[in-house]
Amino acid sequence: MRAEKVEAVEAIKGHFTKGTSAVFLDFSGMTVAEVSSLRSQFRQNGVTYKVLKNSLVRRALGDAPYVKTLSKALKGMTGVAFSGEEPGAAARVVKAFVKENEKLKIKAGLLDGQVLDAKTVESQLATLPGKNEARAMLLATMMAPAQRFVMLLNTPAGNFVRLLEAKKAKG
Repeated sequence: MRAEKVEAVEAIKGHFTKGTSAVFLDFSGMTVAEVSSLRSQFRQNGVTYKVLKNSLVRRALGDAPYVKTLSKALKGMTGVAFSGEEPGAAARVVKAFVKENEKLKIKAGLLDGQVLDAKTVESQLATLPGKNEARAMLLATMMAPAQRFVMLLNTPAGNFVRLLEAKKAKG
């Protein structure tokens, strides 16, 4: 293998190891302006987008157990969107973009060594909460018992105050 190909394979391996998920796309039929718009949306959301040769992707993935399943998606023109810290970032961008431009097609997705079909990418991966949303949900879950405890502590005192007010109003 030539030095350029070895470098390219290593770069692709790096994207797969750094990223938390990947979405494989078929962008055939799209104009340059549409692809530029898609790339811009990816950049704004911290997603790395590369148009890659299928053979180099196969080499980069090596003997991973999911390569055979993923090979079905590695035909024709392939763009790969790698999500960094947020696994659903690329899928959310693609889902929103497809609403405006039906030429873009999802081939497959990859999350934690699991190959996802196009429907799963759109319905599940794209709906994963972002990092900040997940933190907020975790914080709310952690705070709920403390809030209930404070309410329980305040209930007897509140009842006593209402009792005194009722007694005062009667008499």
